[in-house]
Amino acid sequence: MGMFERDQQVFANGEPLADSYEPDDIRERDAKIKKYQRALQPIIDNNPTSNIFLYGKTGTGKTVATKFMLSHLEADAAEYDDVDLSTVWVGCENLNSSYQVAVELVNELRTNQEKDRIPTTGYSQQRVFDLLYDELDTLGGTVVIVLDEIDNIGQSDDILYGLPRARSNDYVDDVRPVVIGISNDFQFRENLSPKVKDTLAEKEILFPPYDANQLRAILEPRAEKAFYDGVLKEDVVPLCAALAAQDSGSARQAIRLLREAGEIAQGEDAQEVIAGHVRRAQNELEKNQLYEGMQELTTQGHAVLAALAYFEAANQTPVRSRELYSRYEKLCNDLDADSVSDRRVRDHLSDMDMLGIITTHERNEGISAGRYHEYELDVSLEAVVDVLDSSSRFEAVADIVKTAAERNGNGHAGVSDR
Repeated sequence: MGMFERDQQVFANGEPLADSYEPDDIRERDAKIKKYQRALQPIIDNNPTSNIFLYGKTGTGKTVATKFMLSHLEADAAEYDDVDLSTVWVGCENLNSSYQVAVELVNELRTNQEKDRIPTTGYSQQRVFDLLYDELDTLGGTVVIVLDEIDNIGQSDDILYGLPRARSNDYVDDVRPVVIGISNDFQFRENLSPKVKDTLAEKEILFPPYDANQLRAILEPRAEKAFYDGVLKEDVVPLCAALAAQDSGSARQAIRLLREAGEIAQGEDAQEVIAGHVRRAQNELEKNQLYEGMQELTTQGHAVLAALAYFEAANQTPVRSRELYSRYEKLCNDLDADSVSDRRVRDHLSDMDMLGIITTHERNEGISAGRYHEYELDVSLEAVVDVLDSSSRFEAVADIVKTAAERNGNGHAGVSDR
């Protein structure tokens, strides 16, 4: 026999456990789906439609619900001759400005129409916006524009001012743009410029973390399709649901935990997937989640993490927030990136503390110095450098951190051995 043989023991069909899997229905989000439906209904009625913003942490169903709703919306719109609907989807995870989002939108629209793409640099922002309005006008009708992980653009929010006002400002003639923004940051809207807040006039839908019972209801139909009959011990799915609920309330985490447990059982040539496999899968995923959590930070989050890594490399942690903010501002200046307020930096630090990436110490020096916070990494410096090195934007910063570590005898902060 060859090295690889088809599994006939554990996985009957691995697709339902894949991140890209789109279920036939959205479980445990009935109220959110109903609210989403009401927000999109004006499109079918050929009436003006408000922009829609979805908020919630990773794995709470925002993206899968949006794909589900747009699939139904497109199918239902096709039944009406007078409804002209188009959709365009842009993931903003690697985009950190309105300029980059606008370029990506232009190129996505042009690709759909088999037209040449535009370069990512070389145009003024206004020129890119004009090209975007031209492409939208060419489509006509209602164009639903999904901006996934829109919080990555930080304070560079001109795109959220221009698109909703495009029709009223006569930038477009025959099109109604509708923006659907998806954000992992509950506070994203609060940090938008006042003019953007006033312009958006959006419907907001909040996606809270799932509890254990909800995660169990999500996992059960996927498990039934994914595994051969009788393979899963009856406590496996409830345990996966409970562990994910205790940690993050993320369906994505629960699904990955179930898949990893199955893969561990498969690797052992086990006849069943048991609770012990789930526990071992949890240990493996916890290591990976920290790394992924760092990778998924926004550009601003990476800049804050890089600033803290510099102090870690220099053996100067825990560090107070004011010193950290000063280093962060310098990094942003070196990166030619906008800096955010010290309050927003503390928000990013709070998020990283919640993810287990850093540790926060609260100090109280009484009347003399008052109360303040200090911060230090809770992961290896090597892992942070590895994450920074993986981004072309932060490669130079990673080199600075490595140099500081070597100069201060803080080990070798090179590529980690994940």
